[in-house]
Amino acid sequence: MPDLPWFAYAILLAPLGLLLGIACYKSLQVRAAREWPSTAGKVVVSKTEVRKVKVIDSDRAEGHRFEERNFADIVYEYSVAGRKLRNNRVSIGEDRGNFQVAETIAKYPVGAAVTVYYNPLHPDQAVLERDLPKGMWGCLGIGTAIVLSIVFGSAIGLHQLTEIAATHLVNPKVSPFVVAMGAFGLLIALFGLALQRRASLARKWPVVPGTIRSSGLEQFMSAPSESSGRSQLTFQSKVSFAYRFKDIEYVSEHASLSGTVSSTSRALMQRFARKYPTGAKVQVYVNPLDPSDAVLEPRVSHIWIIWASVAFIWGVAYYAAVHG
Repeated sequence: MPDLPWFAYAILLAPLGLLLGIACYKSLQVRAAREWPSTAGKVVVSKTEVRKVKVIDSDRAEGHRFEERNFADIVYEYSVAGRKLRNNRVSIGEDRGNFQVAETIAKYPVGAAVTVYYNPLHPDQAVLERDLPKGMWGCLGIGTAIVLSIVFGSAIGLHQLTEIAATHLVNPKVSPFVVAMGAFGLLIALFGLALQRRASLARKWPVVPGTIRSSGLEQFMSAPSESSGRSQLTFQSKVSFAYRFKDIEYVSEHASLSGTVSSTSRALMQRFARKYPTGAKVQVYVNPLDPSDAVLEPRVSHIWIIWASVAFIWGVAYYAAVHG
């Protein structure tokens, strides 16, 4: 094994640990819900609803931002001990939005008779589905094995590549740097290929009419830089648009496949926002497999920056390998 400090592995495996911890917590909730009694209920509302969700954003000083996402708003009525109650929680699982919206609405139309499982100590707490998704633990097990293989396999593999490279370089001491830069460039290249593949698929998505709900700039303080330790006033264009796909209303804030772009230049961000004034009619490209996934521009802007970065990184690695 490479001689890496323990915290390096801890950092790499932290997301996996968090995911497994959440899964265990949800499993305990499911176990408790299995003891809940049931009663008959009826769906009274079945539609989409837009909610703001807090999303982790390491580029911001506060560490998060808010994003509009689509939810299936399923409201059902039921009675417990003569008391009429309403609830809109469908599953024990955590719903972060933009997930199986159309499928949930189709499953629970208005007027449908449903079985409601409620907490006997707090009858206003109820769900329609008290089981976790089938195969969840199997998928987590496979995912855990893959992550562990990638983390430790990559560490061992890079260590061996470093030793092999050292025997072929002018200066063996630079072999860790050369291998690290080569691997970093490969990761960026794979990311670029994935973006281009997604753009190629997006251009074939169904196109539906849409309307710009809001368009403007959002300003925030960036996360402190490592060099200066200072935050900067940063701007981000924010375009929200509404569209309809297969008789269901959706909202999206992802105008481009490039994702959200931030800059310290107000003028640069305003230029993009001005392309989509509030109330304008637009053409929306909708992912038919996940209608919450939609864009106005099915291309990746400035993809050349990614390939230029790859060329530069590999160029530095080559120079170090040749000249030491």
